[in-house]
Amino acid sequence: MVRAGLSPERLTLAGAELADEAGFDQVTLSALARRFDVKPTSLYAHVKNSHELRTRIALFALEELADRVADAVAGRAGKDALTAFANAYRDYARAHPGRYEAARYRLDPRTAAASAGVRHAQMTRAILRGYDLAEPDQTHAVRMLGSVFHGYASLEAAGAFDHTDVAAQQSWAWTLDCLDTALRSRSTP
Repeated sequence: MVRAGLSPERLTLAGAELADEAGFDQVTLSALARRFDVKPTSLYAHVKNSHELRTRIALFALEELADRVADAVAGRAGKDALTAFANAYRDYARAHPGRYEAARYRLDPRTAAASAGVRHAQMTRAILRGYDLAEPDQTHAVRMLGSVFHGYASLEAAGAFDHTDVAAQQSWAWTLDCLDTALRSRSTP
């Protein structure tokens, strides 16, 4: 029997909220069942297992992040687009740490290919068109930007920048300036 009010979508959203509150690694069917005051077995009518729940949360987070980034970069180009993309990414990681972690959950190739992760790559490549990078530099740049944004957001979330008087925002702006300079230096003449 399906419990009234429960659905895969509602469980996904509740799981995303739990991830933000307690960490993505704390999202389990048992924890979610406690949230709804039901037995864990009641959830199996809506999701097969914890892996499916985590995958649903990852897909939700990827979609949510892609929507925010798309809104931020709309109508922008060059450094302005790069900065808007980067800020939307960092802001999402700060506002939704558990969802951000979920967006890094390893998906099987078929699920990944159908996810909003593809939109992330497309938006990154769209930003890079403003830098006129030829292949393989464009692919290198996509990987560099993802690595820098993720690394910065992860280190900031872990408190790695709390030991100095220089504000993390100042370092972020400096980092974006350096990325813009590096990308411009690789532009095709």
